[in-house]
Amino acid sequence: MESLTVAPRLFFNMKDEEIIALLADPAEHEKAFRGILKAYKEKIYYHVRKIVIDHDDADDVTQEAFIKIWRNLDKFRGDSKLYTWLYRIATNEALTFLQKKKKDRGISIDDNEMLVATLESSKSDTYMGGEEIEMKLQKALLLLTDKQRVVFNLKYFEELKYEEIAEITETSVGGLKATYHFAVKKIEEFLTKN
Repeated sequence: MESLTVAPRLFFNMKDEEIIALLADPAEHEKAFRGILKAYKEKIYYHVRKIVIDHDDADDVTQEAFIKIWRNLDKFRGDSKLYTWLYRIATNEALTFLQKKKKDRGISIDDNEMLVATLESSKSDTYMGGEEIEMKLQKALLLLTDKQRVVFNLKYFEELKYEEIAEITETSVGGLKATYHFAVKKIEEFLTKN
């Protein structure tokens, strides 16, 4: 009878606890990073995509985030959850990218006209979809400051708790609640007018 060969562990999604255990040993960092990529590449991409809107920009920012994650694996101490650490890096990369892009184009940091134009040009994009309601919601989200949009996305779409968002954004829970409240109010106002 032939013996069955078992696929290497990396073909399966590793649990955060397994990845964290691998991170404790520098010799296992490559294996841990592969586990992070397998478990989080798509999630991080879509998180970044909601912030920067454009697919190509999201690809670039996601790649930069994973490069930064790779370079800082030895700095993860387990003080926070693995996913909050990963999302913090990705969020910071996305916000830094937007600030640089706006600065390069001479646009005010709080002005999202550039993102609205990107959204308009991506109507046929499969991720954003061409549906009118989704397009209105995306336009409403672009009225928010970058920070409000990040907080709204993490709370509404990712369904994270305020405490988790606080770890990712390094903001107080009280500040996050206020930011989320203002974001919801702006979105509601835009949707009722349009």
